[in-house]
Amino acid sequence: MLPLLLVAAYFLWEFSSSNDWSHPSLPYSAFYEAVSNGQVERVQLRGRQLLGDMTDGTSIDGRVVDTFTTTLPAQDDKDLFPMLREKGVKIDIVDEEPPLALQIFVNLLPLILIGGFLFWAARRSSVGGAGPLAGLIKGRSKRFDRENQVPVKFDHVAGLGPAKRDLQEVVEFLSHPDHFSRLGGKVPRGILLVGPPGTGKTLLARAVAGESGVPFFSINGSEFIELFVGVGASRVRELFEEAKKVSPAIIFIDEIDAVGRSRGAGLGGGHDEREQTLNQLLSEMDGFARNDMVIVLAATNRPDVLDPALLRPGRFDRRVLIDRPEVAAREAILKVHTRDKPLADDVDLEAIAKNSVGFSGAELENLANEAALNATRRGATQLDSSDFHAAFDKIVLGDPRETKLDAQEKRRVAIHEAGHAVAAHFSPHADPLHRVSILPRGMALGVTQSTPGADRHIMTRPELESRLRYLMGGYAAEKLVLGDTSSGAENDLQKATDIAFKMVAHFGMSERLGPVFHEHRTEHPFLGQKVATEGGTSDATVFAIEEETRTILTTAVEQAVHLLATHRDRLDRLVEALLERETLEKVELLGLLGPAVNASGPGESDSLHFSRSR
Repeated sequence: MLPLLLVAAYFLWEFSSSNDWSHPSLPYSAFYEAVSNGQVERVQLRGRQLLGDMTDGTSIDGRVVDTFTTTLPAQDDKDLFPMLREKGVKIDIVDEEPPLALQIFVNLLPLILIGGFLFWAARRSSVGGAGPLAGLIKGRSKRFDRENQVPVKFDHVAGLGPAKRDLQEVVEFLSHPDHFSRLGGKVPRGILLVGPPGTGKTLLARAVAGESGVPFFSINGSEFIELFVGVGASRVRELFEEAKKVSPAIIFIDEIDAVGRSRGAGLGGGHDEREQTLNQLLSEMDGFARNDMVIVLAATNRPDVLDPALLRPGRFDRRVLIDRPEVAAREAILKVHTRDKPLADDVDLEAIAKNSVGFSGAELENLANEAALNATRRGATQLDSSDFHAAFDKIVLGDPRETKLDAQEKRRVAIHEAGHAVAAHFSPHADPLHRVSILPRGMALGVTQSTPGADRHIMTRPELESRLRYLMGGYAAEKLVLGDTSSGAENDLQKATDIAFKMVAHFGMSERLGPVFHEHRTEHPFLGQKVATEGGTSDATVFAIEEETRTILTTAVEQAVHLLATHRDRLDRLVEALLERETLEKVELLGLLGPAVNASGPGESDSLHFSRSR
């Protein structure tokens, strides 16, 4: 109360002092003349400000002035005070400084206010988590109480059969816990959804929220982390406390790797905000006060970086793998995303699914959306097969570029892409050709596409060697036809080197090194990369891996050159056709090259293959 009274006294003093000086102002020259004429009766000085009273009835510039103010010059007027005394003017001097105690208090007032605010905020936060910092500490999870708040059900999720069965079991446990507990069974404490981006992890979590009928809390892992130490741990505590109050309940943490990374792996020690938050999460999931009716559902595409304590039984007991969909699942996903779109009769979703090997659910949704946008741009009322082809090219290859190649560059690109096509067409175990184009698109000046015949999950050494001949075909064609090579093979060399390195160091396909796995990893941001095994790797082994990789690539180039030289007439014919038509489809390629040699169809399993010339 005393500080408030002092502040009020200070402002009252300021107001009362300034209120006396709210009178008409006179120029200093007019004031000086009035003094010399004996028209000023009394003056009051406050610094350089002067308040004066005129004699009764004094008129200046045609107006009667009783009380006035004026400002004295910066330099003292030595004639003013003698003249005031000579004319008998009464002089008062007013001290403009407030009392000393009041000055000290006003100077310390900001520090007093800040200290008082912090003390009050700390007291309020310690009592109940309220106060002005509550918005910072308060959790940011979103709660869904009823099924109709999340319209997604398991029926809306195409494919992902095993994953849906695991999660349906969780929903059934929450609905009928006695059915599982009668034989001593317990529901998993936590379920970790693992898979590449876009495969449907968050969609499955939304389906669980829509099916469960129990309170569902959703939060992103990054929302736990704040600049202030302790805020993340406080949010974890608050989240679990809210869930326990309304249990049975489900907590969904998306992108849990943002908060669940291995402790002690950073450069700044083990006491940062993220690790304190993780410690609190570990304690809540399986600490001293365990609550079996709160289930934690989490999603990540980086399970390799998660802390081992987070993955142990009792916390995340079950790991559900959500991989890229197979052909049947891709077709089902396409049906889901095209059911509200009018399709023409020539649209074959099964064929589109077969040609989109390696596409995730999100990419298939994007494919259907881009096809709809393409149909809208051309003013159509239905989506036909050309719209899906255009959408596929836009997603995989990119938009057409405005780059114009001169005749010499265009011929080199045609030779490069024809080399890829001939090497693939006449190599055993290679994928069937789908398209060859020398129209610049995206980051590529030309492209050769080959379509895997089916989903594959492993590759043999002959298939990998065939893949290397295909990748090195453009490099070999430039070397054979033009006598030199260009920078257009950069992307091909990068992919081929990666495959050859894995053949030697990962797949045990080198007679010299034998069946040993050598990991290529980054040890430290300042120490660079190294190749290592559990027992360590010597420089001689690293040199041997590099030599074997180089040998495999050199052999692939020699085989590709020999293959192209054998079919030189077809190579030249394909180059001329590309220069004339720029893009050749599968039927046209078969007409120019003839039947493929012992083509086995399937190749690499994770994507549609295409080689690009930069």
